[in-house]
Amino acid sequence: MTKLACVTGADRGLGFELTKQLLEQEYTVFAGKFLKEWDWLDRAVPEHGGRLIPIEMDVSDDESVKSAGKLIAEHTGKLDLLINNAGIAGGKDYEIFSELDLGVFMKMYNVNALGPLRVTSALSHLLIAGEDKLVVNISSEAGQINQTWRESWYGYCMSKAALNVQSNIVHNQLRSKGGRVLVIHPGWMKSYMSGKLNENADISAAESAGHIIHTIQQYQSSEEISQHPAFLDYKGTAMSW
Repeated sequence: MTKLACVTGADRGLGFELTKQLLEQEYTVFAGKFLKEWDWLDRAVPEHGGRLIPIEMDVSDDESVKSAGKLIAEHTGKLDLLINNAGIAGGKDYEIFSELDLGVFMKMYNVNALGPLRVTSALSHLLIAGEDKLVVNISSEAGQINQTWRESWYGYCMSKAALNVQSNIVHNQLRSKGGRVLVIHPGWMKSYMSGKLNENADISAAESAGHIIHTIQQYQSSEEISQHPAFLDYKGTAMSW
């Protein structure tokens, strides 16, 4: 039986690569579409025999997420996998000795921390009806509390730390219904997180996505649901919170 997944922020970068590789694994994928100027998803639809379904979704907006949830529910009564990938970065140069633009920080918090919570809530009934009942939150080493080395990046780091705490709470709720959460650091990627492609990073989005899919499959294969969610890097190595 075909498994069903939803990937947010699937227009480009890691989200698009995760979507492609899930399709190669014979998933049907509801792909969150936000950037009107990027048509990669739409162009890929004919290649996949109805298994790629772009869904308009702005994870920072309550009504957009609710509407996306209703559209997905019109197609299916279950989801096996939700990957909360959508995220933004910025404001890296702000520091306490200068004026802070807290509006920039709040935007990151709304997308990176509240966005995944909105989407998970909107799709929770479908997840519980699915076989794997797995939520994967794409986080970052920037969200580690006890390993912080930066002297700036307040908004991004704080939003990812909030996502990590949220992941633990959601995991606690899903456990009682046979579900779980996996938190993944995707590595330093050549991505569009800051608005343009970062060519200086270590790995491509495609390489990161390949490792992440493998890590997800290993996590799915374990029948034991641990007390706390795993926090792993893209290659499956455990990370400290």
